[in-house]
Amino acid sequence: MVFTHNAMSTSLFIPPEFELFESISIELLLLDCTMTIYRGKSASTSPGQSGRTLTMPRATRARSRGDSVVSEAEATDVLKPAAKKVKVKKASSKKAKEVDEERGEPHGQALVVHEESTQPSTPVLNLAPGRTSELTAPNVQLKGHSGAIYSCAFDPTGALLASGSLDKSILLWDVFGENGCTNYNVLTGHMGAILEVKWLPGQASSPMLVSCSSDKVVSLWDTDKGVRLRKMEEHGAIVNCCSVDASNPHCVVSGSDDCTAILWDTRSNETMSMFHDYQVTSVALAEDAKTVYTGGIDNIIRKWDLRKGEPEQAALTMAGHTDTITGLSVSPDGNYLLSNSMDFSLRSWNIRAFVTGAEAVEQGAARCEKLMQGVHHGSEKNLLKCSWSPKMDLVSAGSADRMVHIWDVDTCSPAYQLPGHTGSVNEVTFHPLQPIVASCSSDRCLWLGELA
Repeated sequence: MVFTHNAMSTSLFIPPEFELFESISIELLLLDCTMTIYRGKSASTSPGQSGRTLTMPRATRARSRGDSVVSEAEATDVLKPAAKKVKVKKASSKKAKEVDEERGEPHGQALVVHEESTQPSTPVLNLAPGRTSELTAPNVQLKGHSGAIYSCAFDPTGALLASGSLDKSILLWDVFGENGCTNYNVLTGHMGAILEVKWLPGQASSPMLVSCSSDKVVSLWDTDKGVRLRKMEEHGAIVNCCSVDASNPHCVVSGSDDCTAILWDTRSNETMSMFHDYQVTSVALAEDAKTVYTGGIDNIIRKWDLRKGEPEQAALTMAGHTDTITGLSVSPDGNYLLSNSMDFSLRSWNIRAFVTGAEAVEQGAARCEKLMQGVHHGSEKNLLKCSWSPKMDLVSAGSADRMVHIWDVDTCSPAYQLPGHTGSVNEVTFHPLQPIVASCSSDRCLWLGELA
């Protein structure tokens, strides 16, 4: 068995005498994978060469902003001290023949390789000593808007950040740029304040953004080209909120002062409306766009089941808040709903299909499992949002007291209270991959900060 290596690949030559070996387990420290070789159907060989040569791509490591590869020098350093470990389980010719007959395969065929990736699910971060993120500094302030910033959101990769403002513009930021977090594009076209922005999932090649505005319009944007792809104009009043579902890249839900929430399909002109008695101030989309949660000035959270078409009434109501609900957010696992209200409370609701000890109709109040207090809406009465961390161990909410509030979910106690803003904090959102939070404020600034 012969190994050859260069900067682009590592090759393994298997001589024909290995046909009698039932299995060969090869661990290559250069690669993030383990290869197990079995006898099986024949494979082609090079002219004049007996046996097989397997070529394997060089190692790569995932990062939040793309892929980087191991250099030739690094690869050589790994290969030198680490002798390849080859474990060969030898089988007698008779036993190998019996195994082949059981599989219905002719005896003496070439070896076939089955590769199983063992790459870690979490990316490898290039961190400076004492740091927990790849930000250029532990705290980064972003300026560029000329009005209050009402919403901010990371894209699914965490490489980009969008912010929407009273100045009618959306700024796009490169979070890990070579020169730090920099503004790389501006989206204009709305005729009113941008009240919420959301990235559509599953659009890595051409990231798309959704925004809603006081101009009664919901917009779909191509952030690479900086152009608006679609204007959705069915609402008859200010559009307060919008939401997307991580498992569905085509659907958007919006809530408006016209007392309706509308589900939009970005691929067509089809819509589905949910009618309320009062203004809708917060929405959340869940379960592959089959369920919508809404909240409004009547202090009630409603669940709408869209599986059978446009619903005439809510499938479930959850009461507990005593003032306007300003923000809703579904947990990453889809089991819990977070709500922020002007009653100075943040609540976590169990939205699974069945809740122990609750009846089908009267289970709304029983679904509230956690209560966190400390948020303030102040005299501005802004629609302050709330969000979950990717691991669901932390939650955050905007607050008019100029502080970024983050709570521990298990204990319902404050985990962080971060200063820096000089105006109402309207939204706090978590980075999808790294311990970073982004906050936007009426002071026209954004802050990025890493958590310990």
